[in-house]
Amino acid sequence: MKIKEEELKSIQEQQKKLNELVHNIGLLEGQKHGLLHDIAVVNKEIEDYKKVLEAEYGAININLENGAYTKIDTDVESNKKD
Repeated sequence: MKIKEEELKSIQEQQKKLNELVHNIGLLEGQKHGLLHDIAVVNKEIEDYKKVLEAEYGAININLENGAYTKIDTDVESNKKD
């Protein structure tokens, strides 16, 4: 005995859709992995460049809109109240 042809086709289509979705998830996970790696690389570049800027200007906060900067008070003792 067999199920009806139209029932079989319906099941086959559903399975095909499911397989495509699972395949697409795999592709997206691969892309996600690559993007996470790219983020790590850029974060490393940022940290390395911060060191270059700190060697040039000392500890500063930079306004990313216009490039202005302010010194960071690193003297903790001067911040203490008597």
